[in-house]
Amino acid sequence: MRRTSPALAAYSWLVYGFLYLPILVLIVFSFNNSRFGATWQGFTLKWYGVLFGRSDVREALLGTLLVAIPSTLVSTVLGTLLGFGLWRYSFRWRTPLTFLMVIPIVIPDVVMGVGLLMLYALVRTVVPFSNGLLTVLLAHVTFQVSYVALTVRARLAGYDRSLEEAARDLGASDLQAFLRVTLPLALPGVLTGALLAFTLSLDDFVVTYFTSGSGFRTLPVLIYTNVKRGITPDINALSALLVGVTALVLVLASVISGRSSAFRRSARRGREDS
Repeated sequence: MRRTSPALAAYSWLVYGFLYLPILVLIVFSFNNSRFGATWQGFTLKWYGVLFGRSDVREALLGTLLVAIPSTLVSTVLGTLLGFGLWRYSFRWRTPLTFLMVIPIVIPDVVMGVGLLMLYALVRTVVPFSNGLLTVLLAHVTFQVSYVALTVRARLAGYDRSLEEAARDLGASDLQAFLRVTLPLALPGVLTGALLAFTLSLDDFVVTYFTSGSGFRTLPVLIYTNVKRGITPDINALSALLVGVTALVLVLASVISGRSSAFRRSARRGREDS
């Protein structure tokens, strides 16, 4: 084993500090007894009580869940089928489709938000509608599908296709082999992709801001609206809760992914031993 360079270790800690120190400060000041300013005046939990007593927060929370849950379900189904198809089949347009699948991940959020806003404006000339829950829901699905598809495809990369062939040799149809063999083995990747999609929907601001209209708000949009009038401890508390929920979901996704990798290594060792 080679010893880590002290300079490299110090640089790494500086980078982590730059990334996570603002989040830590935000969480700490959500317990500050001071109403305004950055002066610490004692520990208190009252701002969390004030937060849950606000009707606009409850409405924004409901809007966030109404977007995150359905969009996650839809994107999980579509992303799983897309990831499986790109992994399983070889066809002429496979490479262009893979490239198109990656585009929503790599392009800036503001570009996607403006593009969707212009698309909705174009469609509105034919079918009158107003931006709201449905437009935000469709916008979230557009970028969630890519994350789910990539996660499922990565999970299937080490899959032994001979298991499918064995199932078909035993009389299973293609659909039965997929439902009873392939899907259970890919399920950890599906669940990881679903949790990642839910987290992205929960935290998204830019795309939601451009596609939500004036009558619909999610928690990130509500935070932005309130911050323009000044940062208060109840907004810090709301931000801290969002950070906590996001971290919990990501840890859960990491645990599921880690267990699936351990199971795959164990199965591989078992095949080698046999």
